[in-house]
Formats: sequence, structure tokens, C-alpha cells
Amino acid sequence: MDRKYKVVVVGMGKRGMHHAATFQANGRFEVAGLCDIDQARLDAAAAKLGVAVKGTDAREVAASVRPDVFCFCTMPTVRASMIRIGIECGARLIAMEKPVAITSGEGFELRTLLASSGVKTVVSHQHRYGAHYQKVKEVIASGALGRVHTVYGTATGWAMHMLSHLVDYMRWYNGEADAEWAMAQAAGRGKLTDAHPSPDYIGGFVHFSNGVRGVVECGAGAPDVPEVDYWWRKCRIGAQGPDGYAEVLTGGGWRAVTKRGAWSGEGCMNYELDMPPYVQQMADWLDDEKQVHPCHFESAYKGFEITMALCRSAAGGGQVALPLTSAANELEMLRTSLPERKVLFSMPANAKEYPS
Repeated sequence: MDRKYKVVVVGMGKRGMHHAATFQANGRFEVAGLCDIDQARLDAAAAKLGVAVKGTDAREVAASVRPDVFCFCTMPTVRASMIRIGIECGARLIAMEKPVAITSGEGFELRTLLASSGVKTVVSHQHRYGAHYQKVKEVIASGALGRVHTVYGTATGWAMHMLSHLVDYMRWYNGEADAEWAMAQAAGRGKLTDAHPSPDYIGGFVHFSNGVRGVVECGAGAPDVPEVDYWWRKCRIGAQGPDGYAEVLTGGGWRAVTKRGAWSGEGCMNYELDMPPYVQQMADWLDDEKQVHPCHFESAYKGFEITMALCRSAAGGGQVALPLTSAANELEMLRTSLPERKVLFSMPANAKEYPS
């Protein structure tokens, strides 16, 4: 019989509950401990999931359970402390929410910690398991577009929520090619004080080693996706080549136009469908070193560096070479450099989300 892996989940908000419930529903895992700083929320989650070991101190819970998998779904300001707890408790795999970090300084620290520990690490870019995302990947891989020359991504949500997703799937659609440089502009200071601190709008370019150009826009000035009603799912990611294009809409299916014809299909972001394969592949990787999880840290880190390079360029101007060779605090750079001018919107609906 296959071994069952013990899991601790930290953070019992929406995403933490998605993770905990999916782990619990998979016969390869046992959710053995839960943590949240909100006692009422913690008690409710423990009762719903039937978990006896719970607490408000992540280190104490992890030390008590000694899990195989340490999963944290917390705000992005505590990444390093959570990674340390996961390493110290002896976990074989750490599962974490995106983004990897909010500055390259912390990102460098995380990379060093994980490299020295040897702990497998997975970052939650689970949208790629959506059937509509998979279909676009299938069309691109088939060669129907010809030689891909452009990949692109847009989202009306702000950068530390959405840019990590956009860049990850752009890289996926481009065969995981490394980036060589990035350049960007940004506007708006309102979200710099958010729990996911970001410029209100950032747009830029990424040059990949295979010659493909990436184009990305994220935030208040990003274009509308009128086919999608739900604001947070107004995301468009795709690829273009001389023979056509293929793109996915997070909340509105997929479509492709090539020399062979035009196709489209349904699909929408759905945690109940996307999370199970994401979690199952953690068990696969724990079982077999060769079955590396598609959302492994090293891949996510390359996307994170692109995000940080875009922020550095927006703050300081010019192109930023990749990979990054020195640490910085990109948020402080943006706070210092962005003008006080209010961001301009791409559509009236953005005014609600970017009021300051």
C-alpha cells in the first residue's frame, strides 16, 4: 500500500481551506495539524476537517506533528519565517502560496535557505491545471501557430496578486525558456500599502533566450477582457506565431485561430477541478524523485525574478538583465520613484478597486 503523507496547513483563509480540503480528500495525505492566528477561524476549520492538532503558533504545531508536507497559505510578508519552520520541522516538501516573495532581497534569502536544505518546494500556480489552460498549451505545442514569436498576459488585478500567475503561464506557453532582460513602466501608488503591495499598474516587456518577446500588463490600466464578467478573472494569457494565435481567458474559456481554422471552448477557474491534480503531483514527487512537480520552486523563482526585474525597471528606468545578480528592495524603490499622480483606468469598473 502506498504511504500516506502527513500534512500541516498554516492559514485557514479561503486558500488554506482549499489546500486542506484537497489534501484531506486525497487518500495519499492526512491533514494532521492546522494553524491560524485567528482562533475562531482555526476552531471552525478544525471542526470541519476533523483535525485534532491545532494552534495559533505555526512552529509549535509543526514541531508537534513533524509533517511530511508543510503547507502555508499566509500573507506574502512572512515567507522567510514560514520556510524556516518548514525546514526545521523536518518536512520533505513545502507547499507555498504565490508570489515567491515581494522583494528580491527576500527571494534571494528563500532560495539560499531551500538550496541548503534540500527540501522539495512547490508554489501554487495551480491555474495551469484548468482544462482551458491545458487546451491552449496543447495548441501551441502542436505547432499550429508556427514559430511562436510573442507570449502575452494581462490582468486587471494588481501585481503581487496576479503578475506571478501571468509570468508563470507565459513561460509555460514559451517552453519554460529563460528570460534575458525585462523593461517596464508603472503608475499609481495606492496599492503600495496593500497586503500584496504593488504599483497600481505595471506594463512591460520580457526578452527570452529563444528570441520570443513577452508582453505583460497588470493592474488598473490593463485592458478589459469584456468576455469575462467576474473582475478578478479578467485575465488573458496566450501566444502568437506567424500562423495564428491561441489564448486562454481565466474566467471565459479558450480560443485559437490558425491556418487550419478557428476553434474555441469553455472553461473557467475552478479550485475544485484545478487543486486535485496539483496536490496529487506532490505525492508523485514524494514517491519518485524523477517526477518533479511542474510548479516546483526553481521554475517559479525564474518567474519571480522576471517580476522583480520589471519592478526594478519601472523604478529606475532602462533594461534589467536576468538572472538577477544582486538583492534589492523593489517595493522601496517604487515608493521612492513613483509620482503622486493618480493612476488612469482602462475601464470604469477599475475605479472601485483602485480608489486612492
